[in-house]
This record gives sequence, C-alpha cells and structure tokens, in this order.
Amino acid sequence: MSTLALFFVTLGTSHMRQRAFKSALLAAAIAASLVPAAQAVPAPLAKAPASHAVPPGQVYFWAGPNQMGDGGAWAYKPPGYREADPRIKRHAYSFDSHAGVTVYAISHQGGGGCLYRAILPDDYDNNWTAWATKFDGVSDNKMGCEPG
Repeated sequence: MSTLALFFVTLGTSHMRQRAFKSALLAAAIAASLVPAAQAVPAPLAKAPASHAVPPGQVYFWAGPNQMGDGGAWAYKPPGYREADPRIKRHAYSFDSHAGVTVYAISHQGGGGCLYRAILPDDYDNNWTAWATKFDGVSDNKMGCEPG
C-alpha cells in the first residue's frame, strides 16, 4: 500500500478531512513544482557600464579601448585647439565624435612639425591603435600640419 493511501486510511473516511488533505497536498505539489522553475531562471547579469552618451557638438576620447579607461572620457568641443589631458595625451585608444563638423587629431612632432588625422562627424573608433600614441590634442582646423 502506498504512503498516500495509508495516510488516507489513517485519516478515516471523513469527506472533510480528505478534502482538506487533498487541498493541502495540491498546494504543496504546486509549490514544489515552482521551486525548480525558479532555480532554473539564471541570475541577473551584471549591469553593463552605462552608455557613454556623448553630447551633440562634442568629441570624447578615452585612455582605453572600447570607450573605457581610468578617469572616464576627456571632452573636446569646437572651436579652437585644445591640448589633451595628461591621462589621454599619447594614450587615446578610443574616441566618439558627435561634433557637427570635422575636427582634427593633432600630433606634435620633433623639430616643430605636426601631423593631423581627420575625425568626421559621427565618427568613432573603439580600438584607435594607429593614433593612440600620437594624439596630443584636437582642433577644428588642420593647424598647418601634414596628413598622418
């Protein structure tokens, strides 16, 4: 005889007892069936870093790839020339431009020369290795520099 059947015999034939037991048993079965389902749900993923919302009219530069790096972004807003912060200067491994005009990354060379690299509106680079170690500042014009 099963344990459940034995339990019913022990309870007696009272219809009310059987009904109460069945209700309790059904509730327990439903609760037990929900536990494995809850355990099967994966834990929430760690939150992704907040999106770097570059304001219109600005260009952001980061010291690391993928728009990351210690100290966050360094911002440039045209017009004029602006020397990069020391943590970004010669360490600009990513950028994102929301400037409405073309701006120019500037690299000062020994002997007084300089190089530029055009950054177009809505341009970005998450792994700017070609210019990361050249970047000294940014301007709204070529400043008489050579393409580089």
